[in-house]
Amino acid sequence: MKFNKTTEAESKYQDLDKMELNEILKNINKEDILVPVAVEKAIPQIEKLTEQIVLKLKKGGRLVYIGAGTSGRLGIVDASECPPTFGVEDNLVIGLIAGGDKAIRKAVENAEDSITQGWKDLNEININDKDVVIGIAASGTTPYVVSTLKKCNEKNITTGCITCNTNSPLGKTAKFPIEINVGPEFLTGSSRMKAGTAQKLVLNMISTTTMILLGKVKGNKMIDMQLSNEKLVDRGTKMIVEEINVDYNTAKILLNKYKSVRNSIENYKKTGLI
Repeated sequence: MKFNKTTEAESKYQDLDKMELNEILKNINKEDILVPVAVEKAIPQIEKLTEQIVLKLKKGGRLVYIGAGTSGRLGIVDASECPPTFGVEDNLVIGLIAGGDKAIRKAVENAEDSITQGWKDLNEININDKDVVIGIAASGTTPYVVSTLKKCNEKNITTGCITCNTNSPLGKTAKFPIEINVGPEFLTGSSRMKAGTAQKLVLNMISTTTMILLGKVKGNKMIDMQLSNEKLVDRGTKMIVEEINVDYNTAKILLNKYKSVRNSIENYKKTGLI
């Protein structure tokens, strides 16, 4: 089947530099509205990959995102938000980017073109067949990502991908591909826009669903979140009030004593004591 790079296709809009400010904003928004619809079509693919992730993590594996540029940064953002949101260890969900940590802030020239560095980066974290590796690349052609997933396949490591082109080399390489066709960008080829938004939505779906199924959520609350600031302490206190029907001050005492919402609730239910 022919591979057409829709992420590089000509924008439907001409003469952007002659548009009024309001027109630019409205047209960007008009395109952005298409993204959730495209993501919805890929839910069956997202479900298959997420199912594999949950199975692996329940058996002691890890989830690793690997990408370059915007795609790599999005993976790092999602991975870095899992510990504070769900109280998991820092190494349960890991984000890797072509060019290393310095590439998070500044582009590293030619980093995405390496066909060997990605596997080296995975070896730095002792990758193994308990883990799941998700390659993130809007184009579906990034050498750093495609070559790494090929190596993972050789080593019997579960592979998935998030790409915004159908029938791409990356989509054909990943055992569990997710393909989100959002169409041409408003600004031709600027895949940080709709493609980046689509990738972020899918990452949110994967990590949140995984953590729910791993028991890191109670009802609709982040019961294992890290209490890293006053806002979160207040939120945690209110969760305890709601769950065990005590006053705010009592809940605050419990939280200070047991250091987590889950522990506070479980110990109070077990002993009835503050």
